[in-house]
Amino acid sequence: MKLRASVLAATALCCAGVATAQSISNDEIVVYGARLNQPIAEVGSSVGIITAEDIKSLGVDYVLDAIATIPGVTVNQNGPFGGVATVRIRGAASEQTLVIVDGVVVNDPSSPGGGFDFSWLDSSSIDRIEVLKGPHSTLWGTDAIGGVVNIVTKRPQDGVTGSAFGRFGSFDTLRAGADVGYATGRYHFRLSAVSHDTDGISKADERNGNPEKDGYNSKSVNLSAGVHFTDNVRLTATVMQSNADTEYDSFSFGAPGNVGDGNEESKTEQLTGNLALHAAMLDGRFTNVLQLGYSDVDRRYFTDGAQIFSAEGDRTSWRYQGTFDVNERNRLAFGAEHEDSQSGSDDTSITGLFALYELKPVDNWTLTAGLRQDDHERYDAETTARVAAAWNPNDQWTLRASWGEGFKAPTLFQTTFFCCGATEPNPDLRAEYSDALDVGFAYRTTNARGVVELTYFDQDITDLITFSFGVGGYENIAEVRSKGFELDAAYRFTDWLDVSFNYANIDAKDGTGSRLIRMPEHSGDVQFTFNPEGRFSGTLLTRYNGEESDPNGTVDSWTRVDIAGTWQANDTVEIFARIENLFDEDYQQVLGYGTPGLSGYLGARLQF
Repeated sequence: MKLRASVLAATALCCAGVATAQSISNDEIVVYGARLNQPIAEVGSSVGIITAEDIKSLGVDYVLDAIATIPGVTVNQNGPFGGVATVRIRGAASEQTLVIVDGVVVNDPSSPGGGFDFSWLDSSSIDRIEVLKGPHSTLWGTDAIGGVVNIVTKRPQDGVTGSAFGRFGSFDTLRAGADVGYATGRYHFRLSAVSHDTDGISKADERNGNPEKDGYNSKSVNLSAGVHFTDNVRLTATVMQSNADTEYDSFSFGAPGNVGDGNEESKTEQLTGNLALHAAMLDGRFTNVLQLGYSDVDRRYFTDGAQIFSAEGDRTSWRYQGTFDVNERNRLAFGAEHEDSQSGSDDTSITGLFALYELKPVDNWTLTAGLRQDDHERYDAETTARVAAAWNPNDQWTLRASWGEGFKAPTLFQTTFFCCGATEPNPDLRAEYSDALDVGFAYRTTNARGVVELTYFDQDITDLITFSFGVGGYENIAEVRSKGFELDAAYRFTDWLDVSFNYANIDAKDGTGSRLIRMPEHSGDVQFTFNPEGRFSGTLLTRYNGEESDPNGTVDSWTRVDIAGTWQANDTVEIFARIENLFDEDYQQVLGYGTPGLSGYLGARLQF
């Protein structure tokens, strides 16, 4: 099976040599996460974008699986169906990825590193995912060292709309959901709900003698609403709530990956919401947004039915941004933010001020500069800067370059935990710091059928915070240097066949010169999208992940092939199916943790 999958991957890679980028016609795509709402060709740095149409074409259930298709992004999950899932961008740690949902930071303030667990984030209500690569603290403040994942949820279309779906598949998996929406020129409202239940597979790899299945159950509800008080003033609100029960396996010293069958379970509740007031002045040239955001996570862990650990954390944030179009060549954005974080009996706060300036000195040139200062309650103020340039000499070429800084303040856990003879937490902890260069180009063919993008990056991260038995807590001792390049390409061979290809080479090493763990040097995807005239459409995705080192060994390289298809029976009924791991590849994402073999599902969707 491994040989057949490898041969298929090699064939696809050869075919893709004449193909090439994630989106063939993306000139009009606006990047909201850049805070200036710039077209992607004017941003000046590398951005990966996944739309709701992309998610539907891939047939994936969770945001994690969609993000995994972006070059330079590494995904690791401790077993499928609710296993802890992390996203790393260009070699940075998963805790150095800032995650935003509808303008609200959702990183977990109660976890030791303050990262985000992607395992629960359902894709059904997602309109767009933007991945801003490299440090972006000038835009978003703390934690944006490796990059930013900006997620925008769906809004309803005009009139009354609704849909319902259900599907059944391998491992006795049942997934079902429904949504209803209403929108007029003045009001909009959308409510959706999704349930996912499966018997799953063993989190600890069954091939290592772990036959016990670990089930998963989740339910999520999403609500968005808005009202236009006048043509220039509107109020919007979104709420996302999710509950997940996940069975997982135990620490087993000496077993592969130190994991083996056990009766463990976690129960997680997530809540995110925001309320935003939008006001436009001076004939729309001066826009203002005032937002109140809140996120909360409550995690409880059980062994043999008895609770052994719990953690709860929340964030409350205020954010104001004003954007002023001075004239056609000058634009200014400025703002202030304040965030309060709490975990258990500990809390902290941070306040930031920022300014961004966009200059178009001549046609086809866009220069962007930004400066930000963040004042942390427990640490010195941090100042970060960013500059970017984009040149579009004609319809075929875009040349771009950027340099930026990032920082990550110590988490509540890192500032309060001590052990091993220490009498207090380390008072000398400093913020982690990064700076990076990003240079690249995009070329679009004259027939508008193809595009190729190539990006080189070079990033330094210093003062990384690491646990040390010597100080009985956390200290700044680690360093990471990562550099490499990303190739993203696409070509439309016919009106019904698109081929896309991406590849990332990441050379990420720590201060001793050793390669980072769980970071492949080589990774890439090849995707064929079929959309002939008629009722059928489909996608074939081949994913390759290179060899990774692990603290307890090595995770072999792997190649996986997935197929998704849709048949539009009529204007109301749609039949869809997906086959995962077509060639039954035996592989692991994290040493010792299993992954599903050949599996699939069949479902139907009603739209009204």
